[in-house]
Amino acid sequence: MSQNKGIRNVKYLKKVIISSDVYAVCIEHALTNESQEIMGLLVGEIDQIECVTTIHACIILHRSDKRRDRVEISPEQLCNASIQAEKLCSILDRRVQIVGWYHSHPHITINPSVVDIRTQSTYQLMDPLFVGLIFSVFTYNKLMHDHRVEVICFQADPDEEKVDVPLIINNSPMKLCNLEAICNLPKILIEEEVESHNITNNDTKDPITKLHNEACKTLAVTHIVSKLSRPLCEALIERLNATKLRIKELQAIKNKLTR
Repeated sequence: MSQNKGIRNVKYLKKVIISSDVYAVCIEHALTNESQEIMGLLVGEIDQIECVTTIHACIILHRSDKRRDRVEISPEQLCNASIQAEKLCSILDRRVQIVGWYHSHPHITINPSVVDIRTQSTYQLMDPLFVGLIFSVFTYNKLMHDHRVEVICFQADPDEEKVDVPLIINNSPMKLCNLEAICNLPKILIEEEVESHNITNNDTKDPITKLHNEACKTLAVTHIVSKLSRPLCEALIERLNATKLRIKELQAIKNKLTR
């Protein structure tokens, strides 16, 4: 779709279609950190003629810089993500590529910041149909007395203003690659914690400080295991049991129809 901004002719997405399992992975990732932003990349297909992007998978990245108001990815991570996206072509049996990025806004609104829009503009230099998703998590609704999860799909225009893009969630079964992404999430978070604490320990020679840092690292890893790994395992076991029950029910229906 073409829109005019002054004398410039800019191409924007008409809509973005995301599979329900990718949507679930993104939310699961966003809910892992209440104080810092998280980030990942979206893999899918772009219809250049209809200006429609379909998202089939996501790649959870190891953060090189962790802050409350921003997150950065190293060039090495982007390179590895591109290689991973190429491998997904054979797994998904589709010609997929990196089509967008997502990150979280813990305790703040879904509206993209100036930095977010500037980052989006940079990505659109590579592909004008590159898309961004923001998940707002841990936002308390005083009226309903509950926490809400919201999402926005956007692009940036040449004047670095937000361009809203309709987002459609397509109900689909869990793909193996997205199931593996969820299962690998605790491992990635633990690697981030270990790397962060190791850097801190290398900067000090005081044995008491080193001991304190090691204790903090152990506490952080334990927190990930108890708050994420264990509930995740329990949820996957319940999902497996539900799937087995559904298979049994369908087998009974098949036998009845055969008779």
